[in-house]
Amino acid sequence: MDFKIRDDRGPGGGGRLTREREAYSQLMRQGYSNREACRIVGINLRTGKRWRNGWHSPPTGKPKPPITVEASAPGPSRYLREEDRIHIADRLREKASIRTIAAELGRSPSTISREIRRNGALWRGAQWTYRPHAAHRRAEQRRPRPKPGKIGQNGGLREFIQDHLTLRWSPEQICHALRARFPDRPEMHVVHETIYQALYVQGRGELRRELTKALRTGRARRRPHRQSYKRQPRAIKDMVMISDRPAEAADRAVPGHWEGDLIIGKDGKSAIATLVERTTRYVMLAHLPVDHSAGSTRDALVETVKTLPPHLRRSLTWDQGSEMASHQAFTLATDIPVYFCNPASPWQRGSNENTNGLLRQYFPKGTDLAVHTREHLDAVAAELNSRPRKTLGWETPAERLAKLLATAS
Repeated sequence: MDFKIRDDRGPGGGGRLTREREAYSQLMRQGYSNREACRIVGINLRTGKRWRNGWHSPPTGKPKPPITVEASAPGPSRYLREEDRIHIADRLREKASIRTIAAELGRSPSTISREIRRNGALWRGAQWTYRPHAAHRRAEQRRPRPKPGKIGQNGGLREFIQDHLTLRWSPEQICHALRARFPDRPEMHVVHETIYQALYVQGRGELRRELTKALRTGRARRRPHRQSYKRQPRAIKDMVMISDRPAEAADRAVPGHWEGDLIIGKDGKSAIATLVERTTRYVMLAHLPVDHSAGSTRDALVETVKTLPPHLRRSLTWDQGSEMASHQAFTLATDIPVYFCNPASPWQRGSNENTNGLLRQYFPKGTDLAVHTREHLDAVAAELNSRPRKTLGWETPAERLAKLLATAS
């Protein structure tokens, strides 16, 4: 490559050398060193250094007035152009303020300060030293999208996440487990949104797409939250409302207060009764393979709670479903009072609602729940009780219940 600019230059002394400077900038963008670019263009090394560092004014004499940079491309640009960065370097050398430079370029002051901070400006000799061509190369290298994801670049991280998704751990549980197991390895730390994007964002391919079936919803696509349909209240004789429930149940300080509900199977025939202890989130399941009438629900619940020690049988909170019409008979058999939620208020049984969402991974909607055996229900409950929970300080419900039982004994 040979620029014969010096040969056809007319007299002019110390002019601006516009064509030489353009040729020098082109060579610098192509990766030439300052010395080589100066040799090819035919300029002094000191001149090249001044151009590279963004200073074209003489070191002495009266400062020149601010130069307004005209855009090389029509219309405003979202990104700073190379001529913008040259102007920033020139004005910094002249000790102009950030706000002055921003006004000259028609940019926000924060844009200029961020550019100086990110792209290699150094504070030397009570002034900024900023190299516009190097800064422009760094900015161009960072711009391409999409960028490789952290999960896709780390095979060990990807394998750990996929193994725990297979065990039906939530992304947030996996993220905490990574920080607990690898506290001194930041390359193994991610947030749960990173896992969701690795599963759902097209084109990344960082995690196997079929692993979305292991998430709570099992959806292949993300959907926004929608307002749930409100259930109509049902009249149940002699209901005791949740407002009369002891205060110790509301603050979850004392174990033994439970929340309950039903998971309904195909065609509304089979069902599974779910019980969740409010303090430990411990789960118990009762099978209703034939129907979920008031009598069948009462008998299944009585059989389930009789396995509990007396100090863990304090109260049961249920919604106003007709399956609890025999609540008085249940209380008589177990000595556990039943309290009913207000209509269309599922948050009053929040732990149970959350647990029912987890159980739908094992018992999908629209399936026949009668095919499951008692042994399978026990295995599902054991798996849920062995999962770490954020609300328990990442202990499992089984661990927290074991501590409470040990303290009581």
